[in-house]
Amino acid sequence: MRCILIILDGIGDRGHTCFEGKTPLQMAYTPNLDYLSSVGMNGLYHSLMQGIPMSSETAHFLIFGYEMEEFPGRGYIEAIGNGIPVQEREVAVLCHICCVEHKNDNLILTWGRPEIAYEEAKELKRAIESFETNKIKIHLIPANGIDGFLILSGEVTDTITDSDPIYEGKAVMEIMPTGQKKIPSSSRKTSAILNKYLIWCYQTLSNHQINQNRLASNFPPVNTLVTQRAGKRKNLTPFNEKWGLRGLSISSGAIYWGLCNELGMDVTKVKDTDNIEEDLKYRLRLAKDAHDYDFIHVHTKMPDEAGHTKNPWYKKEVIEAVDRAMSVAVDELITDREALLVITADHSTASSGTMIHTGETVPLTMVGKYVRKDSIHAFDEISCATGGLGMVRGKELMHLILNFLDRAKMQGLMDTPVDQPYYPGKYKPLRL
Repeated sequence: MRCILIILDGIGDRGHTCFEGKTPLQMAYTPNLDYLSSVGMNGLYHSLMQGIPMSSETAHFLIFGYEMEEFPGRGYIEAIGNGIPVQEREVAVLCHICCVEHKNDNLILTWGRPEIAYEEAKELKRAIESFETNKIKIHLIPANGIDGFLILSGEVTDTITDSDPIYEGKAVMEIMPTGQKKIPSSSRKTSAILNKYLIWCYQTLSNHQINQNRLASNFPPVNTLVTQRAGKRKNLTPFNEKWGLRGLSISSGAIYWGLCNELGMDVTKVKDTDNIEEDLKYRLRLAKDAHDYDFIHVHTKMPDEAGHTKNPWYKKEVIEAVDRAMSVAVDELITDREALLVITADHSTASSGTMIHTGETVPLTMVGKYVRKDSIHAFDEISCATGGLGMVRGKELMHLILNFLDRAKMQGLMDTPVDQPYYPGKYKPLRL
């Protein structure tokens, strides 16, 4: 058997007054998702713990059955997902240029994601691309628009805080070592030198001719750089070795490509277009034909993107487009008796309020020949709560997948020196 895991990114939401306390998913017309719920087993899922807002990359890492302390950091996985080589001891940090105002010895964020011509952004990033002091080198590699990656080399570490305050009106943050009982010198050194670099960036960009021209034209200067989510390579157990499944990810987005590559899964890169329904149908049909794999991850970012618009009505429309695409799952995927279909989300994305992601649970449905069928007939955050799966957290999802693939090992059996969760493991035959 094989598993097709469909992640409807950010489909969970809050209740909204415009919907009389219901969520966009509850309000949306979703006959295909509801049908899949009616023929399967349902529950709620959170990749870590209820109430904790998860980022997509950490949620996926936990969904795939790994532990938070193993996570290499988004800066690293997004860099390698973009094809940027990051050496063993280097640190990769996400960064972007933005607008700040010098006030009371602080840099106050005034425009976090400014609009600026491509060539101007490129020129500003070029002005701050290299910095070296105290045997630590910082190299800025540009990405799209205002974004980029800092690659740090020397005696550096990723155990540092962010400088990006996210919210406008807040001060750019001093980078500090993350809370540890005994702070290593590399954390102090990395933090101190990155702070020097950020101050130098502000001074350099403030004096740049592009920003002088912007001021003359009554446009705010794009005059500093902020950072977040430092990361570096970690030695991770490959997905196939950990779960006994050959993995494939069908996804768009460098963080998924980078993460899955790092876990030893194959990746089919797809693009997002304006046609949400056809994009997902195409991915589901790729999964249908991927018979060389035991575990196929199918991802769409569109419900999450809709949530970020802070328009519940628009998110409802996007969910309905996603549901139309799920007709492929109804007509072509669950007809395969050797397929286990799993539908859930990585996190909730509220289409109101100020939070980026929120900590509510998301619906979970599993359809397959060994799955108990419960009495739920709707795929949403409330209906699924009383389903047969109950509350599922973290790596429990992968254990359930192994169980319903008829591959889980009974606790106590030892066919290999490492106690893997699947059976049989890659054991050593006894030779005569």
